[in-house]
Amino acid sequence: MTTTPIPLKIVDFIRTITKYWALLGGVFILGVVAINVYSIALIILFGRPFPGVYELVQIGAAVGMFMFLPYCQISGANVTADIFTSGMPKKAVAALSALGALLALALAVLLLWRMFFGLEDLIEYRETTTIHQIPLWYGYVPILVSLALVALAAFSNIVQARYGIIPEEIEGA
Repeated sequence: MTTTPIPLKIVDFIRTITKYWALLGGVFILGVVAINVYSIALIILFGRPFPGVYELVQIGAAVGMFMFLPYCQISGANVTADIFTSGMPKKAVAALSALGALLALALAVLLLWRMFFGLEDLIEYRETTTIHQIPLWYGYVPILVSLALVALAAFSNIVQARYGIIPEEIEGA
């Protein structure tokens, strides 16, 4: 009987979190679709759209898309070029996967750091949307959570590579 090492159990836990976070992102995207359908119905029925539909779609789509990124990272569902790695040994592919994850980790941390300052500015200057007066910083909070989860997912990929695991190979990812 083999037991799963604790670092891989933590990776599984992070995978579960990112999966549910992505599902919540899907709810955001469905909300964007619903707002668009509602606005189109208003145009058809009454000749005028739902006021502020553009600003709601802009925030909802951005938040929803960022919420998909952590799951894409941890499951290896991002863009890859298998043509270069198809004939390589598994250890070499795992090493390249770790290198890619390290770059993703660095980018996620950089974006998290810089966007945090953007969040502070939006809170300080109280910038809002034009029609609904929604504070713009509301959209930054789930985006920053998403970036933190991308960093955790990328670190998880590095841990997996240490054990010779490639994210794309995991069942039910």
